[in-house]
Amino acid sequence: MAKLALLPLAILLFLIVGSLCSLFTQLSFSHLIQLLSDSEIQFALMLSVTTALISLLLACIISLPAAWAMARLHVPGKRIINILLDLPMVMPPLVVGIGLLLLLGQSGPLGKVAPMISQWLFSPFGIVIAQTYVACSIITRSAYAAFTSIAPAYVHTAYNLGLTPLKALCLVEIPLVWRSLLSGCVLAMSRALGEFGATLMLAGATRMKTETLPIAVYLNIASGDFSLAVGCALLLILFAVFLLLILHLLQQKGIPDVKSE
Repeated sequence: MAKLALLPLAILLFLIVGSLCSLFTQLSFSHLIQLLSDSEIQFALMLSVTTALISLLLACIISLPAAWAMARLHVPGKRIINILLDLPMVMPPLVVGIGLLLLLGQSGPLGKVAPMISQWLFSPFGIVIAQTYVACSIITRSAYAAFTSIAPAYVHTAYNLGLTPLKALCLVEIPLVWRSLLSGCVLAMSRALGEFGATLMLAGATRMKTETLPIAVYLNIASGDFSLAVGCALLLILFAVFLLLILHLLQQKGIPDVKSE
């Protein structure tokens, strides 16, 4: 009876491996190398990596202090705030993009106060906004879990030694949970690289202007250039595998039990 549980596992593995093999067998290795010299793929690759790195940096600047505040300070309505912080991870990306567009557009509340923001949409700036939005929720959640896992004694000892909250954060808390924080950054980077729905709403799909790798897949499938679309998809898969390997290496090293007494 227990062996019947292997059947769903086999089906799941078949779907995962089958879909990957179907993609990789569409192009030969020499053809893939040849596609890498295509100017459109090079542009999409550079734009994707550049905007994802910028978004990751912005997300860390925003999310780490926010997660620390949620973990260390008495914040009214913390349960409701936690639900709101988790919403971006469960909302459809297209819905996220529409909401941000209505907020930041010319007729939106923020767009009326700061018209320059609406003028920057449908450009690489819009890509960064979309990627930062999705990356923030991942880093905030992982950082909050990491900070709450630290035993209060460590923090109290740091304060008793005269460290300010900022110094305690940088010198005590982050070194204790840096693996968890880095794992969250890897996941956020992966999510930013694959972001499509919100990017489409905020930056549009313009070749050689707002064409990230996911947008390139969409544009080339729509125009019938299947090999170019598959090439972009394979690059995204290779990035995903690379980031996944980094994540597994971090997890294999193990996170120290900071709650141990």
